[in-house]
Amino acid sequence: MNRRLALAACSALWMLSFPAMAQENPGTPVRVRGIIEKVEEGMLTVRSRENETVKLATNEKTGYASIKGLQFADIKPNSYVGVAGRPLAGGGIEAIEVLVFPEAARGTGEGHRDWDLLPNSSMTNATVTAAVSSTAARSIDVAYHGKQQTIRVPEHVPVVTFLPATGKDAAPGLTVFISALKDATGKLTASRVVMEKDGVKPPM
Repeated sequence: MNRRLALAACSALWMLSFPAMAQENPGTPVRVRGIIEKVEEGMLTVRSRENETVKLATNEKTGYASIKGLQFADIKPNSYVGVAGRPLAGGGIEAIEVLVFPEAARGTGEGHRDWDLLPNSSMTNATVTAAVSSTAARSIDVAYHGKQQTIRVPEHVPVVTFLPATGKDAAPGLTVFISALKDATGKLTASRVVMEKDGVKPPM
C-alpha cells in the first residue's frame, strides 16, 4: 500500500469515531486515555489516566494510527484541523492541542462540540482561514458551517498529525487515546486506537 492510500485508509478510521459509527455499531461512545499495560490477541489492557485498569476488545474493524509532531508553521490557510480548547475568561477559545488532519480526512466531524479532555473543554473541527504568529501571540482563524472563530494557540500547545499504523505497533508503555463503544453488558470494544510514536504522545 503506498503512502497516499495508507493515509486515506487511516483518515477513514478517524471518520468512524464520529456519530455515524454509533449508528452502525450500537453502543455508548467512550474515550479512554492512558498507557498500554498489555497487548493480547483481541484485547488491550490500559492503565487509564484515572489510574484504573481498562480492558478493551479489539477486532478486524479496530483502526490504528500513530502521532507525529508538527510545528505551528505547518498550520496553513485551508488546513483542516481539530482543536481541543478551553474558554478564555474574556471570551473566545484557547487551544489545548491542535491536530492537522491529512487532506483525505477533510470534513471529519466538522463543527464545535463539548470535549472531555479537561473540564469545560471543547473540540472544534474546522478549516483554517488564517494563521497568525507574532511576538505577542499566536492564533488561528477557523470556519465551520458558516461560522467563524478565532482560537489562541499558546507556544506550549502541541501541534500534531497522524500516521498510518496497525495493531502490531501497539506495545506496553505507549500512551494511547482510544475511541471505544460500550455495549449493554459494559464490554468495551476499541473502534480506533491512536498511539504514541517516537515520544510524541496523543494530546487529544
